[in-house]
Amino acid sequence: MILYPAIDLKDGQAVRLYKGAMDQATVFNDDPAAQAMEFVEAGCEWLHLVDLNGAFAGEPVNAAPVEAILKRTRVPAQLGGGIRDMATIERWLSRGLARVILGTVAVENPALVREAARAFPGQVAVGIDARNGRVATKGWAEETDVLATDLARSFEDAGVAAIIYTDINRDGAMQGPNIEETAALAHAVSIPVIASGGVSSLDDLIALKTCGASLNGAISGRALYDGAIDLKAALAALR
Repeated sequence: MILYPAIDLKDGQAVRLYKGAMDQATVFNDDPAAQAMEFVEAGCEWLHLVDLNGAFAGEPVNAAPVEAILKRTRVPAQLGGGIRDMATIERWLSRGLARVILGTVAVENPALVREAARAFPGQVAVGIDARNGRVATKGWAEETDVLATDLARSFEDAGVAAIIYTDINRDGAMQGPNIEETAALAHAVSIPVIASGGVSSLDDLIALKTCGASLNGAISGRALYDGAIDLKAALAALR
């Protein structure tokens, strides 16, 4: 199971939000590229990047720090937030991003997800962010009536590389991941599932790895910044 260290970008800084609230951001590093290098030097195999401003704006906002990270690091990175048209997808992949994450458009324009997955095999993931089992879009600001499991199943034949499932109520709260819902989603589809939201200890990571569903990986942010998870030790344990 892959551990994806998270770098969430707001106003050019690496931050963490509490349950997705933009007004509850804690700044952890003014230099996101330096933060990325810390994770890489600890041995991570992937980086998980989120353009928080972009998720609300509907277009990339933190392009400069993302590009700085891509230039300085040599591990693959995935990015979500404000990627809502083919031109933006093509632009990011041409600049060295390994994988784009499509969230809001997965609900509003699923045909784009399918088109992108066909055009860029293995480089398109779907981000499913849910609050109480129902999908939220536009930086989690808008709730829908779409069930997370139904949305995941709708892309079963689309060729997407992964589904990144975030339980919004757990995100940044250091209360542990929603293992039951994550495992249920992973059992419902054949697409690789990455768990996100609430991972706050090595025990949480082990619980996800041994939950009975074959998860591709888990994303952790605040726990790494706070020191609740030692990245080197966690990577060793997950191997």
